[in-house]
Amino acid sequence: MTQVLAIILVFGLLVFFHELGHLLLAKRAGILCREFAIGMGPKIFSFIKGETRYTLRLLPIGGFVRMAGEDPEQVVIERGQDMGLEFDKEGRVVRIISTDFANHPQAHMLTVENADLEKELVIRGIEDGERVSYPVHPQAMFLHKHQEIQIAPLDRQFGSKTIGQRAAAIFAGPFFNFILAFVLLTVMGLSYGVPVNKPVMGEVIASSAASQAGLKPGDEVLDINGTPITSWADMVKIVSSSPGKELTFTVRRGQETIQKKVVPASDPQSKTGKIGVYQPLSRSLTGAASYGAKTTYDFSKLIYTSLLKLFTGAVPVKDLSGPVGIFNYTAKAAENGMAILLQWTAALSVNLGIINLLPLPALDGGRLLFLLIEAVRGRPVDPNKEGMVHFLGFAFLMLLILVVTWNDIQKFF
Repeated sequence: MTQVLAIILVFGLLVFFHELGHLLLAKRAGILCREFAIGMGPKIFSFIKGETRYTLRLLPIGGFVRMAGEDPEQVVIERGQDMGLEFDKEGRVVRIISTDFANHPQAHMLTVENADLEKELVIRGIEDGERVSYPVHPQAMFLHKHQEIQIAPLDRQFGSKTIGQRAAAIFAGPFFNFILAFVLLTVMGLSYGVPVNKPVMGEVIASSAASQAGLKPGDEVLDINGTPITSWADMVKIVSSSPGKELTFTVRRGQETIQKKVVPASDPQSKTGKIGVYQPLSRSLTGAASYGAKTTYDFSKLIYTSLLKLFTGAVPVKDLSGPVGIFNYTAKAAENGMAILLQWTAALSVNLGIINLLPLPALDGGRLLFLLIEAVRGRPVDPNKEGMVHFLGFAFLMLLILVVTWNDIQKFF
């Protein structure tokens, strides 16, 4: 049960931050965001705050932010259609009712001649035999079959924004995954400490070679057998290459300089020398933030290198893992403690950010590529053609997921 909960929390966190990036930058650009969803499929729970419906869906395999203008507009009014209108104190239409008129007896009935809900924000028609024209509130609601939909004037739609604003709203999703990784790794550094590359004794294991020689936590190693030591790595290099050999450690303990004879034990697996001392740890905010930034960069570099090997054929497709494999590894990470789970979640978050930035159809990177083409051409690509490219890209991704899922089933079952 703990493993299942860990999987749900990890994937929920990754998707939440990714979609939060899209949502915040889209709202900042003035785009109407109709829905913020975690998960796919049927709704489990939802609520409305402001202009946006926040939804939790059944399948934990992704999420989305539904922005006005990305899909065909849901509010369609045809000539000759009977509509009920409700007004605010300034005489602007705030609710347009297309069905169930009996439950809205206060509405003014109108036979529509034309309605412009994107530019002019006006409805014209026949009311009681006379032609009338009413201004429409930019946040008016359209009521159809018990479902309310907010209208989307042109300046609230995704396509009306500048290329920079649209690119920022798209890029923010992957970027927030990098932020999440940095935050998780910084929290990990603060909670568990960050290794410090100083030649200082951290925790000394009881009954180890260091303990038997009289070395203590906080001892600063100045030299070993006369060789100056300036970093933890220097000390490890000498100790690991000297199993069973007596070494003379010159250490500073407080104001005193002393020498200790240490014989490193031989590790039964690696055959290298070990003296039983942990690297010193720092729990400072600056150290933790530095660790978070460096490790996020290291994860990014490793994933990019792996992707390059995949595209060049150095890594076969059969070595890829899909949802089943990731679920399995997440469960194992949860078994190994919170530190490992935090590190694994950060790695997954970086991976999600990088994958989404690939210039492939149906991914954020593919959408950014179309914006780049629009910037170069001076006009957007035909929406139908772009939609077809994204559809084919999505189909390819689904096929790839099926392939890697089959790989996972063969590996783990």
